Amino acid sequence: MSSVDSTGADVEAPAGLAAGARALAAGDASSTQLVSAALARIEASQGTLNAFRHLRTEAALAEAAEADRRLAAGERLPLLGVPVAVKDDTDVAGMPTYFGCAGERPLATADSEAVRRLRAAGAVIVGKTNSCELGQWPFTEGPAFGATRNPWNKDHTPGGSSGGSAAAVAAGLVPAALGSDGAGSVRIPAAWTHLVGIKPQRGRISVHPHSDAFQGLTVNGPLARTVADAALLLDAVAGAHPDDPHRPPPVQASAAARRDPGRLRIALAWRPPLTLTGSAPHPDVRRAVTELAEALARLGHHVEEARPRYGLIGLGFVPRATAGIAELAALHPDPALLDARTRSVLRTGTRLGGRVVRAAREREVRQHRRIGALFHPPRGRGGPGFDVLLTPTTALPPPRIGRFDGLSAWRTDVAIAEACPYAWPWNVLGWPGINVPAGFTCDGLPVGAQLLGPSRSEERLISLAAQLEADRRWYEHRPPPLAP
Repeated sequence: MSSVDSTGADVEAPAGLAAGARALAAGDASSTQLVSAALARIEASQGTLNAFRHLRTEAALAEAAEADRRLAAGERLPLLGVPVAVKDDTDVAGMPTYFGCAGERPLATADSEAVRRLRAAGAVIVGKTNSCELGQWPFTEGPAFGATRNPWNKDHTPGGSSGGSAAAVAAGLVPAALGSDGAGSVRIPAAWTHLVGIKPQRGRISVHPHSDAFQGLTVNGPLARTVADAALLLDAVAGAHPDDPHRPPPVQASAAARRDPGRLRIALAWRPPLTLTGSAPHPDVRRAVTELAEALARLGHHVEEARPRYGLIGLGFVPRATAGIAELAALHPDPALLDARTRSVLRTGTRLGGRVVRAAREREVRQHRRIGALFHPPRGRGGPGFDVLLTPTTALPPPRIGRFDGLSAWRTDVAIAEACPYAWPWNVLGWPGINVPAGFTCDGLPVGAQLLGPSRSEERLISLAAQLEADRRWYEHRPPPLAP
């Protein structure tokens, strides 16, 4: 995809984040060209995709010019001069953080820690991408900004809540973007837009100025077209703020993407946790994930069907999720502007706060042991454990725009559980997972698969995802060009 930059020159968008960084370091492109071209693509697409809530046009161009001066002086940083986007839940100094809500909000006085680290790596943040209201739903629609659409088929959602980031990367508006994941909000839109989306270990990427976002459920994570690009973005933003309560030891994601994973034992699980909806994967989802499992076996891995012992993990999720939403909703200056479903969750989360939330969080240690037995079975109980869990990322392909309009809070929750029953348990556990593209439905809609691991297993998951990518070459498939 090409655009015209501010000088009138036609600029071809680099293939990805790493390619853009290499082109800048080699002098084959300028940051001003890349940032101008990204802004032009975003502006041209807003009427169709509607991926962005805010642009930083003047500031981004000034930062690009400064990056060009630093590059010319010989300075080198991992992302110096490369355009990226962040989600609308992320504080960027001088911009409001609406998080999908209507109404006025004050300008952020400081960057979030993740944005600070992006800037320290040299990235140029071109804007903030759309999210549904307070990140609650796997669709990116709302009265505050309209509907963000899927580049593969504009009648369908790109997912949510990081749907704007996913749409922007899938359409080639930016080479990579940051999202957040509290119940699958990176992995679900990655699945529905044919991207790699990493949900890292809790604490891997700081959520500061929040200390423990959504009662520990939510983490930040990258969306990109390739594993190498997602790993590069992860390396750039990983690290703790001094006030962060969770501090896992560092990982080297980019190095892992270049490393053979070895022969692994992979559990394939079709049955999701109990949701009382009878969720089962759509035939096209099951076919795509089966083909991916067969590719893993062909690559030399042992793949075996298994059933994780999820138990009643929902008892650990619902109080934490609703309390987290209630905490943010209560800060809104005009609650009457919030969606009726959000106001319902505000009431529920307020009731479930305090002792109920503390009890839900205390269950996490037992949940680690029970579900972790898949990876580390107790001594004397069977053979060796599995290294990786493979599941569909969603049960259904991307729904149509408007599918959830007019539903009550309860009916919305039921419809979400039917479509997306697989992702949220890993948020309760705080463990890492990666969505990888699994293929397409008969109608050409993307679907994905999750590679899930135990605590602090990002490097293994990234190595395995990179091996799969080299075999399946999913990055060669692009959505149709946007209409002018």
